Amino acid sequence: MNEVLKAIKTRRSIRKYLPDPLKQAELEAIVEAGQYAPSAHNDQPWHFTVIRDRTLIDRISAVSKEGMAKSGVDWMEKMAASDKFHVFYGAPAVIVVSMRKDAMSPLVDCSAAIENMLLAAESLDIGSCWIGLARFWFSYGEEVKRLNLPEGYEPCYAVAFGYKGHRPSTALPRKENAVAWMD
Repeated sequence: MNEVLKAIKTRRSIRKYLPDPLKQAELEAIVEAGQYAPSAHNDQPWHFTVIRDRTLIDRISAVSKEGMAKSGVDWMEKMAASDKFHVFYGAPAVIVVSMRKDAMSPLVDCSAAIENMLLAAESLDIGSCWIGLARFWFSYGEEVKRLNLPEGYEPCYAVAFGYKGHRPSTALPRKENAVAWMD
């Protein structure tokens, strides 16, 4: 099996990380992979903010948990109530992906960039987890100003990165009847 297909099939969301910081070159390679993602009309409407500041990562988690606690969604409220739960699972690095609001399809384009970063991380034996729950922090405008985003950009997702604190099991079988062939 070639290396790309291997990374696709072995990548899993990691929810336990070693505390060791990632190397600068590793983070640069991951971000560069995101920059090479396809985008509508090659617009590249993304901006990446690499966060290694533990205080800021913990702040984003705490504010996100506050939003989760008020969400009205049972499972989110239960997670937020746990002192042990951290939105980024203790990862030493977080990349916030922001999108240019006036782009043609910024969420799709940024999602493609995130997938590239997830696969690049896997190819480097680095764990990752796409974090949708950070959106609660994104809704606090004063907090988001800390990112110093370019004018016209807003954060859409965050991704946790770090050395794997556990080895996940193999993938569950894929759902049947998900493909139709029309010859």
